[in-house]
Amino acid sequence: MAALQLWTFHLLIVQALVLFQMLKKTNSQDGPILLNCPPDSNYTIPSTYKTNLDRLLSNLIVSASQSSLLFANASIGTVHALAQCRADTSIANCTACLNLSISTFSIQCPRQRSAAIRFDLCLLRYSDLPFFSQLSSDTPRIIVNGGNASNPSALNQQLNALMNEASSEAPKSPERFAVGVRNFSQFEYIFGMVECTRDLSSGDCSRCLAEVVSLLPINGFGKIGARVFRINCVARFEIYAFFPFSLLPSPPPGNGTGSNGSGTTTMTDGKSKNGTLVLVIAVVLPLVVVGILLVAAICLYSLWRKRRRAQLGIGETISGECLLFDLGTLKAATNNFSDDNKLGEGGFGSVYKGVLSDGHEIAVKRFSWNSEHGVEELRNEVDLLVKLQHRNLVRLLGCCLEEEEKLLVYEYLPNTSLNKYLFGEDLVRREKLNWGCRYKIIEGIGRGVLYLHEDSRLRIIHRDLKASNILLDFDMNPKISDFGIAKLFHLDETQGNTSLIAGTYGYMAPEYAMNGHFSTKSDVYSYGVLVLEIVTGEKASGFQGHGIASDLLTFLWQHWKEGKALEMKDRSLEGDNSVLDEQVLRCIQIGLLCVQEDPNERPSMASVVLMLNSTYIPLPSPSAPASFIKGSMTDETNLRERDMAPDLQENLQSNGHTALSRITSINDVSISILEPR
Repeated sequence: MAALQLWTFHLLIVQALVLFQMLKKTNSQDGPILLNCPPDSNYTIPSTYKTNLDRLLSNLIVSASQSSLLFANASIGTVHALAQCRADTSIANCTACLNLSISTFSIQCPRQRSAAIRFDLCLLRYSDLPFFSQLSSDTPRIIVNGGNASNPSALNQQLNALMNEASSEAPKSPERFAVGVRNFSQFEYIFGMVECTRDLSSGDCSRCLAEVVSLLPINGFGKIGARVFRINCVARFEIYAFFPFSLLPSPPPGNGTGSNGSGTTTMTDGKSKNGTLVLVIAVVLPLVVVGILLVAAICLYSLWRKRRRAQLGIGETISGECLLFDLGTLKAATNNFSDDNKLGEGGFGSVYKGVLSDGHEIAVKRFSWNSEHGVEELRNEVDLLVKLQHRNLVRLLGCCLEEEEKLLVYEYLPNTSLNKYLFGEDLVRREKLNWGCRYKIIEGIGRGVLYLHEDSRLRIIHRDLKASNILLDFDMNPKISDFGIAKLFHLDETQGNTSLIAGTYGYMAPEYAMNGHFSTKSDVYSYGVLVLEIVTGEKASGFQGHGIASDLLTFLWQHWKEGKALEMKDRSLEGDNSVLDEQVLRCIQIGLLCVQEDPNERPSMASVVLMLNSTYIPLPSPSAPASFIKGSMTDETNLRERDMAPDLQENLQSNGHTALSRITSINDVSISILEPR
């Protein structure tokens, strides 16, 4: 009984210490621990291999996150891929980790035909050669914790016993996963974990673990933690619990416990194999105590947070998942929001470039102090972006709600917006936008919108897709930004209505601009306008056809009907050897299909992405595009800076619509254009 009480007390101390560390840290994903991308062969863009790879990786993330084993492997054509998350991680963290892996591939392994990346919580691998159920021949990698153990000999003795037992248990479980704990001194414990990829046989898993486990005591002797890993397996130990406490087994053998029980557990339907009363008392009781303390701390923090927000006048709807930045940190990063650091300015405030003390570059969106609409947009953007993870969506890093400031912090994208490249006066930038780059941007935006509509755990209607809201990273990959007026739907909903028309004329679908009716098809319309602008290099608003004010969509449709659509190709592409006329024509036809007047005739984004990636699929002929803004009031800035133009009002009245009484100032729109000085 005394041994049991000592174990309980020890475990309670460990849990309290780790809980304190967890409260201090954010739930962020560190960098990759393994990155393997042999430079022996590359694929080209565009190519069938690239198309199949993108489609396979996207589908694999969904399959893995929905699998009870958090594992999936599949092949399309000559592309083979595997996705796996650590058996103890959550679905949300699994999805986020795999999406981060895809983003890292595009930066660290550009165009490699074979690559593998391992983060702490997940593994993603693809190749043009079959590799399923085969043990890789890669060399083990080692990461050692720098701290020294208080009793190296005792730690190593318990480490050998713990890891050998875990590596014998893991191959027996479907998850190929096992964890354990042992104490090596009166108040210190060692926590261990082993895992294999779930496609391996039990024999190959055992062989892989035997190699990495044998290297742990050698390379981690006297240290407080170490990891040895290959593509197919990993072994890790620490002196703190880096896996959920619910997986901890009954009291482990070791100094001071007097127990001879096993210190290892495998994953079997989420439960430990050791279901004794001792386990219940030793594990559940401390968890209850710590849980009570945690609930009390959360209540006190929530009360403080509620009062703080009430003082700020911003309510209680900011997502708790948003990382809170210190105001002093952001002031230092932006040189106190200096004009020299200003990237752009919009209806709700300004955007500044910042550099954190560790050298990490950020973009800080600062809302105007007196902007009530800015508060609504901030709430909306935080609530949505913290739940979304995709390589073609801008990443929200956090927010700051101190004093009178309302700040959002994003990843910094050095190439600013697509609008600057398409319509700016810098010819060097325009030349950089070759056809290969444009096609990649068209595909990337399509994948991002498809994720919003169908592939994320939410259904999002963006409502403000336009060139200035498409930001470009270092490799010219597009990222959709500005979710201030986006709408969240339940998964069984497809459309909605609003009495407040907010967006940008020229990109807005006619059913939305006139009647306030929006759906996924209104985003498809905006996407179609973007595609046609990218191909032609012309703005949909203010287009000059044959020297007179005209409508780009109608002008393009007429050229397409007459078989002269290629004449509308951006003139800067004429000397570009990468231009494929068939591809250009296909993009024009897809864009025209997206901007048809009847929403029911427009394709879904899933169909659009399929049409872009599968050239063998025949395309239907588009009907006439919607054209509902007449006259010369086509300048986007003018439309945004005043109430609806009189000629638009007359147009609405002449068509018998009653939307006029519901349409308010166009200033209800967010403009966040990241442009360098």
